[in-house]
Amino acid sequence: MSAATLTSPVTVGEGRIGLRGNLRHIGALIRRNLLWIRQDPESMFDAVLMPIVFTLLFVFVFGGAIAGTDNREAYVNYVIPGLMAMMGMNIAMGVGTGFNQDFQTGVMDRFRSLPIARSSVLIAKIVVELARMLVAIAILLTVGFLLGLSVSNVPGLFAAIGLAAVFGFGIMWIFLTMGVVMKNAQAIQAMGFLVLMPLQFGSSIFAPTDTMPGWLQAFTDYNPLSSLADAARGLMNGGQPIAHDVLVTLIWSVVLTAVMAPIAIRKYTTKS
Repeated sequence: MSAATLTSPVTVGEGRIGLRGNLRHIGALIRRNLLWIRQDPESMFDAVLMPIVFTLLFVFVFGGAIAGTDNREAYVNYVIPGLMAMMGMNIAMGVGTGFNQDFQTGVMDRFRSLPIARSSVLIAKIVVELARMLVAIAILLTVGFLLGLSVSNVPGLFAAIGLAAVFGFGIMWIFLTMGVVMKNAQAIQAMGFLVLMPLQFGSSIFAPTDTMPGWLQAFTDYNPLSSLADAARGLMNGGQPIAHDVLVTLIWSVVLTAVMAPIAIRKYTTKS
């Protein structure tokens, strides 16, 4: 990506970058990130392998214990929508580690020296990570269909994918902030696992919550991953009310974005 691509902003007012110029910069940065993935295909391993490994692990290792060996197909229909909710969380961690590594190599210092909107660097990163998330969900669904996943509402399936992407968008701002403020990628991964593990396993992603102790059920009621997983199941196959779960997921997504996006942009701008 040439410097000229980024150093010719359309300005309005007192040096402010106009919408047209900002979109051009975001497009150039998206292209840069995609070219980096092409040069480093190993960076796609998590998006490609994670949905396969998790699906096979939970269906064949834990599925029999949870749903019984005679109800494996029913468990596939239960767990795949839940894993869709989980994909955004796990891919989001890669946003923070990749962003932090760009700081370590000096790439971000170069970007911050250019006359481009600070938000364009972060937005371009999130757009590419959302694309990786959609690749992971596509692979997850492919494996699910091979194992017997059934979808009775195809428009609902696409709505569930969109809802997972919206929630993933909000989560990614948290990890972008961590990528700026934390010293190295290992610290981000350690902190990410400490947060992700309780959220993922203290939810309805892998098993119904009615067998959990009361205090844990109270936690799952406020866990956005439970709302997203239940909403995805209702959208794909019906059989349960979805309005509340969809609303809760959207509220979490909007709040996370509204709170964390300005913080991430400010931390990125002021990082020394």
